[in-house]
Amino acid sequence: MTATPTVAATVPLGAPPSWALLERRLFDALDTAWRTFAARYCEPDGRLIFLGEGESRDGADDFYEAFFNWPTLYQLGGADDLLAAAKHHWEGVTTQLTEAGYLVDEFERGYDWFHQGESLLLFYGICAADPTDVAFRDRARRFAELYLPGSPTGNYDPATRTIRAPHNGAGGPRYGINDEWLSYHADLKSMRPFGLPLPDVPGVTEWADLEDPGKASAMGAAMEARIGRGDTAVNLAATSLAVNAWLYDHEDRYRDWALEYVDAWRERAAANDGVLPDNIGPRGVVGELHDGRWYGGNYGWAWPHGVYSVGAAAVIAALNTVLLTGDADRLDIGRGPLDAVEQHGIRGTVDGTDMSIRDRWEAELDTTVETLLVPNRHSDRGWFDFQPPQLGLSAWLWQAAGQQADRDRLARLREASGYDWATVRSFRNKEEAGHEAPWLEFLRGANPGFPEEALLASLGQVARRLALIEADHADPATVHVHHWQRHNPVLTETLLQLTTGTPQVLYNGGLLPTRLAYFDADRRRPGLPPDVAALVTAATDDHVRVELVHTGPADTRQVVVQAGGFGEHRIDRVTHDRAAPGYPGDPRAYTAPPTTTDEQTVEVGGPRVEVEIPPGHGIRLDLHLTPRAYRPAHQSL
Repeated sequence: MTATPTVAATVPLGAPPSWALLERRLFDALDTAWRTFAARYCEPDGRLIFLGEGESRDGADDFYEAFFNWPTLYQLGGADDLLAAAKHHWEGVTTQLTEAGYLVDEFERGYDWFHQGESLLLFYGICAADPTDVAFRDRARRFAELYLPGSPTGNYDPATRTIRAPHNGAGGPRYGINDEWLSYHADLKSMRPFGLPLPDVPGVTEWADLEDPGKASAMGAAMEARIGRGDTAVNLAATSLAVNAWLYDHEDRYRDWALEYVDAWRERAAANDGVLPDNIGPRGVVGELHDGRWYGGNYGWAWPHGVYSVGAAAVIAALNTVLLTGDADRLDIGRGPLDAVEQHGIRGTVDGTDMSIRDRWEAELDTTVETLLVPNRHSDRGWFDFQPPQLGLSAWLWQAAGQQADRDRLARLREASGYDWATVRSFRNKEEAGHEAPWLEFLRGANPGFPEEALLASLGQVARRLALIEADHADPATVHVHHWQRHNPVLTETLLQLTTGTPQVLYNGGLLPTRLAYFDADRRRPGLPPDVAALVTAATDDHVRVELVHTGPADTRQVVVQAGGFGEHRIDRVTHDRAAPGYPGDPRAYTAPPTTTDEQTVEVGGPRVEVEIPPGHGIRLDLHLTPRAYRPAHQSL
């Protein structure tokens, strides 16, 4: 790699753009917000204030999720002490959960990867934000070791290329299900929208049958024996552990295991007409515990979430293979589930259609208009549970390699939608996602007002969360473990989209390979410097256009712009705008002279370019890239 070239911002802003002022205002609001949350809900040692009883296996993820996006905010330019706070809370919660019996050697004793993936976002974010932290590097390697062939845990069976149980972790395969489900009874009201876990338990054909204690016990026993054993598709999210470790030192064994495991599932999908199955028995056979059905596994196609869980794990695995190889030839594992449900799509309204998850769509789009609905699940009765497509999965496949198939899918989804993709709605769901449509329209040049509207909506959501914290008088002994997630006031989706050109992280265990990353050269840390705002206005696989502006009144800033969050792309050249001399003009004049600009092209030949930005100035950069030219790695200055 060549030395990092420097370009200078010479174009005066005059009046700074409103998006830039709003972006910096959002950074300020988020700094207040995370401090308020920590003061209200955390003990001095970093743990959450909680006096209630936990469940047998479920719940560890919820403690970590309260902080899941804090390291990301730091990487984008959040407060200098935010990274230390994120580490402090990870360590405090880890101690808290160890005392409660959920963890062994700082890692989950054994639970499904739909939930483990959620709990690990905080950890992955810390690793990416500070790869020089030896303790977290050692943890990353130790956690990944739990799944490698030959690990004493026995999680992985190299003969069948399977993870031996749906619940797994530091304690090895944890066969069976939650104790609370051993009698799967009708009073489990939160699970009722998802229907029966298994379709063939004698005497149980509808939810009301579970009111019979004997039948409820029979369902629990069947779940213990069949759903609680063998491999399941959501275990694909475990590959993020291996990739996170590999990003430190590029040890082949982490890469080799992840690719071997993904390829095994790709082969099973190819043998199933391209549809990823969700369950593998102890002998490595699809449908072995489900009378030959390719559906029916834990967090699989039939129960409870379908493509919401299977598709997310498959796309996470697909993105991980691109990081490991630099190639897009394994994206089929992520495309398969999305193609399968799209092929069976129908037209309908959210209001007029029965579906297991409704509240997210009531916030996200107009539920009265007819739109594309795709089946989320599959059972003996075929495809069912029709809902609007989750755009985040398709957006990430497009982001991974910019291939035509993924651009075409997004175009088809847009054309089939009955709602306006340009509309920005003010909401925040658990994943802190769902605003992909208006952002994609902005990148397409069809939604110019998106930056301001999105930033205003984010500021409104931060204000609401702070108001919820202020109004919260709940007894810590009685709160539900989702309580802190519902009050976490940190938002990063809009900042990721605007500053890096990247969707929100996939919530069930994705890493975060952003399109761009920034470093403050003066303070030697990740993120945009104080007063500096960034806006990605165009993004393809080999070209990114970004505007950088200095909104402050003083102090020149030095910003390092990196292509790829893990430094994986090469900037071949950068073309930037350049102002002619003349500003600020004669002090006797009432106005500044008109600014005329031309363009200059600078050869780069590396992953970074440094930008010098005086106060009150801006620059537009067109970065011309060779994508995936370098091995990705955790980055620091």
